[in-house]
Amino acid sequence: MAQHLLGILILLGSVGGWFALYGLCLLATRPARPQPMPPTQDLGPNPEPPAVVSLLANHWEVTEDAAESTLLDLGARRFLEFRQPADDPVQTTVHVRDPHPAGLNAYEQRIFTRIAGLAVGGVVPLTALTFRDPARAAGFAKRLRAEVIADARQRGLSRRRLPPAVVGALSGAAVLAGAGVALAALVGLRVKTGHDLRGLGAAWLFSTLILGAVGGRNVGERDTAAGRAVAARWLGVAAWLHNTEAFGDLPPSAVAVWDRYLAYGAAVGATRLSSAVIDLGMGNRRRVWSSFGGTWHRVRVSYPRFWPRYGRTAPPMIAKALAAGGIGLLLLYYWTKAVARVAQQSFVSGRPVANLADPVRLAGLTAGLVLVGYGGYVLIRMVIELATPVTITGQVLWMQVWRSTGGGENSPPAPVLHYLAVDDGSSDRTRAWALPSRMAGRCADGDTVTIRVRRWTRRVGEVSIVERGAIRRVEAADATTDRTENLIAAALGIPDQKSGPGRASLPQAPLVTAEEVSRVLGVPVSARPAPGANPLGRMDAFRGPDGGTALMAFVTSGLPGQMAIRSRRRSRPLPGIGDEAYTGDGWAVARRGDTVIMLQLHGQGRSANPTYLYWLLSTAVGRLPAPAAPVG
Repeated sequence: MAQHLLGILILLGSVGGWFALYGLCLLATRPARPQPMPPTQDLGPNPEPPAVVSLLANHWEVTEDAAESTLLDLGARRFLEFRQPADDPVQTTVHVRDPHPAGLNAYEQRIFTRIAGLAVGGVVPLTALTFRDPARAAGFAKRLRAEVIADARQRGLSRRRLPPAVVGALSGAAVLAGAGVALAALVGLRVKTGHDLRGLGAAWLFSTLILGAVGGRNVGERDTAAGRAVAARWLGVAAWLHNTEAFGDLPPSAVAVWDRYLAYGAAVGATRLSSAVIDLGMGNRRRVWSSFGGTWHRVRVSYPRFWPRYGRTAPPMIAKALAAGGIGLLLLYYWTKAVARVAQQSFVSGRPVANLADPVRLAGLTAGLVLVGYGGYVLIRMVIELATPVTITGQVLWMQVWRSTGGGENSPPAPVLHYLAVDDGSSDRTRAWALPSRMAGRCADGDTVTIRVRRWTRRVGEVSIVERGAIRRVEAADATTDRTENLIAAALGIPDQKSGPGRASLPQAPLVTAEEVSRVLGVPVSARPAPGANPLGRMDAFRGPDGGTALMAFVTSGLPGQMAIRSRRRSRPLPGIGDEAYTGDGWAVARRGDTVIMLQLHGQGRSANPTYLYWLLSTAVGRLPAPAAPVG
């Protein structure tokens, strides 16, 4: 007992001591809160961008104010124009004045590209800038945050909160804490055998890696001497803006009069109304903007959920109708006789329970009639459904997973049904359809499609593309799973030290998701983790329902990348994907800078439409970091 208690004390002391050290490091590196200078309206001769000001004014934290203020600043600098046709600022539209502006930094260009890409005829409603995919919304925010921080670091106004020296010290402490965990196990469990000793080594390694990962993660920015001075000046501007009468109630269109003051007001949180109207995050799936027909309009979308018929195929619905009708007929035919026979039995006849015969007979007949009526109704409706399918052409407003399989111990849940909301231009209201997940990869938000549907079950039978939309192209480069510090380094132009000379930094996570691969292949797939060590690059496999590999995604660079792309340059080219791309029987390969991506179909995946494979390749290429020097 005493040994177990000693082991627990050693464990708590080792891990607790490390976290105490970590807490002290966080306490010692807290961002400063500079004393504001007196209120002033002087922006200075060469003011910092509003997004950087937002970072300083929010105690070295990037908030949504960075994107909002940058958008307003693009209007103040006449790259964009905000027009408010009525009294309601929500009706504001954004007009692109110059489709190819010069002099924009990375995050300004990111926001401008999104607006220009979504614009129809150079115009987009201000409230239509929201995202329809959570992963892409998060990726956009993550990249923009990294680019703002990189700009602030280049100006000497910000620095990493935990510098490399502190991270190194925490890593060394993690090694000692891991040894303490192993010692605690040795003492508390009385380890003796060689097998158990190997377990101690695993415990030391595992705990060291976990604590090292916690200590090495990015925990934000902190001040510099120059940053404190600049922040104090901008806090003085913020005080003047907050004290300016009615400034907080100015709409975005007021940027034409207030110039950059409105942008800086948004950066320091002084523009209540404009900040409420501007939203560059996730949109509302029940009120979605559509440009179908050439003009922007908002559509209200409802999503079928209550009735069990929604999304069902014909065979189970017909079987259900026949089963209900059959049970109902059996009740109508046999129930009266069965109840009468039971009532005549000696153990029932003459007793009070015999008085229940009539109510029981009536209940059975009622149930039989209801079941016959329900079965007949469903059968008639399904016959009408199959005989009169409807064809609709419109713009895809929203796609989202509706139902998924339960998954298993070694495989994640796979989507089997998606919501598909389509605007056909006939009304400002629509109801989403049930799209089989195997078809989900055939279209994306903003595409114009023709769908063949069954109205009563709301199920889509066929999908064909009429015209590709701009939303997917605009958002392709925003998705990312890379670490924030890696994105900041890329924005600063610092190469990844782990990549080695002549090699591009390979992604730390798959460039395509299991859901996207499911859309392309038309079957649910699960991702198989990439091997831990592969000298040639990163390899990810996606398994189909039969457990076999359906698609392989291979990413490499350097000499292996050169060999992979050179051997396929005689194949059919795919224009518009990366720096160069080629395709053949069941495969597609593309290069961006020094990085090469290859997608190879296997097994069930070989029946996929090649066009969808090209879309998947384009999506993967769009998620690569900025290209390095091209291969030979």
